[in-house]
Amino acid sequence: MIAAVILILVILAAILFLGYLVQNKITETLDPLRQVNAELGTQVANLLHPTPTIIPDPVTIIHEVQALARLETIRYNVEKVITAETGQGAFAFLIQDRLLLVAHGTVIAGIDMAMITSDSMWLDQGVLNVRLPAAEVFIASLDNEKTYVYDRDTGLLKNPDPNLETIARQAAEEEILKAALEDGILDQATNNAKMYLQWFFDTLGYHQINFVPASP
Repeated sequence: MIAAVILILVILAAILFLGYLVQNKITETLDPLRQVNAELGTQVANLLHPTPTIIPDPVTIIHEVQALARLETIRYNVEKVITAETGQGAFAFLIQDRLLLVAHGTVIAGIDMAMITSDSMWLDQGVLNVRLPAAEVFIASLDNEKTYVYDRDTGLLKNPDPNLETIARQAAEEEILKAALEDGILDQATNNAKMYLQWFFDTLGYHQINFVPASP
């Protein structure tokens, strides 16, 4: 009886060992196939969604180099939501193309120090008079990394217009500049310039400063 039990145990052990060997053999056989399938899937994905190749032209043409003496005195970071759409009306569900753009931009203003000449400053009874140039906007541009299309809806018979986002971005840049101007960015730029120049002239020994408005 004991011998029969031992024999059965030996047979079971042999079967388990054989199964283990077979499983290892199957795994060794299938692993290369799995690897090939994975590589093939990667290649197919690259074909369907290729990574753009950027090749800059080795020739660079510099048209103009200009020295600047701009004093940037204020910066606005503005967010604006723009809706751009075409094909509205009764058949909008067929021919419309509509997108919602969340735009982030920067507006920087200040004064051009190159406009201050010897005629722009004069002493009168110990008071230094300074005629400041009018404040101006130096930069008004979108932040392309933060600006994005939040939503787009295209009609059943309409292909997305490739120029619609460009138009929306141009409008966003104009609206961001408009918002900064309406908020008084130029007045704030002038006031900040006065504060900075007040400190600057004070360090030079001119403690009484009179800022004269820019000539019309």
